[in-house]
Amino acid sequence: MRIWQHFLNMILPPRCIKCGQVLSERNGICADCFAKITFISAPLCHCCGRPFAGGADVKFGAVQYCGECLRRKKRLFMMQRSAFIYNDESKDLILNLKFRDRTGTAETLAGLLYAAGNDIWKEKPDLIIPVPIHRLRLLQRRYNQSALLCKYLAQKTGIAADYAALVRQRNTVPQVQLSGTARRNNLKQAFAVVYPQNIKGRKIVLIDDVSTTGSTLNECAKVLHKAGAAAIYSLTLARTED
Repeated sequence: MRIWQHFLNMILPPRCIKCGQVLSERNGICADCFAKITFISAPLCHCCGRPFAGGADVKFGAVQYCGECLRRKKRLFMMQRSAFIYNDESKDLILNLKFRDRTGTAETLAGLLYAAGNDIWKEKPDLIIPVPIHRLRLLQRRYNQSALLCKYLAQKTGIAADYAALVRQRNTVPQVQLSGTARRNNLKQAFAVVYPQNIKGRKIVLIDDVSTTGSTLNECAKVLHKAGAAAIYSLTLARTED
């Protein structure tokens, strides 16, 4: 196997999934690109995963919460985490996977997700679910990038992935074209649970590529709660800066 891999690397040398630089290992990120990506690490809000610039609002031992999470009476998510900040240095990682058919990058990106979700895995979730795309968009794009990430996360964690229980029943306008209230209205009744028996009593991790306003994840969480989910977590590759 090693001989075959060496031969394959000679013909098709592994390259950085961001800049294309030749690497010693397949499907990695070169040191220069890695250093430019703003990875999210502590200190951060234990609930929403928002990184703190100058320390936490409140500290309870090692657990820290932002002011917004402290004020919120009801939380859709037990915990939310993202691997890195979505900005000019990182956006190509998302765009290559989502729109440019660079599906081969999904395994490496799932590795970043796995590391970012360390706190979530400690909670022993039962199920991993990708944020779904509408069947018409799936026909156009040919794949759901979040489902690809789920596939590799399931392999790394040993947690089952469910690709069928949560569906997108309305082909909505892309969220990037909208803002504020329009985003929330665009997603009303967009998602549905078609196999509630797969959801009831389960601790679920929602997987997506980017969290911007959080509208998409929130709408998914609402229908999962309605279907009887015991707890919901979210894990995304990136989140926008506040």
